[in-house]
Amino acid sequence: MSKNNSDLVIIHLDRPRELRFGHKALKTLVALTGKSLEEIEDEGFNDFDMVEKLVYCGLLHDAKENGETLKLEQMEDLLDQAPNYRHIVESVGKAFAAAFGAKPEELEGNDPQDQKTKKSDRSTSKNRSA
Repeated sequence: MSKNNSDLVIIHLDRPRELRFGHKALKTLVALTGKSLEEIEDEGFNDFDMVEKLVYCGLLHDAKENGETLKLEQMEDLLDQAPNYRHIVESVGKAFAAAFGAKPEELEGNDPQDQKTKKSDRSTSKNRSA
């Protein structure tokens, strides 16, 4: 079975974790919140409980792949281990967008290392064209 990394978004919490909104995660999110995907997207990040549910659903696949049992009650403590709240918001936004076809590498600022590589690639191509 080949792994599709086109929608790979890493969130840094207690460890780097894959945040992914596949069909099962989206279905679980709608059931947990009682809201449509449009309502969830419109609500944004103004509700901390919603952020916890978003991250929880997005991490379920990663937890399963790593032999973990993740519980919604753990999210508060897990999110406290993120480098900052902006990292959480950006990671969830990218993973949510990727679920609907946007590639994370097309979304600005996904991985600082990737951005450095892209910048060096651009400067190398500029030097070649000069």
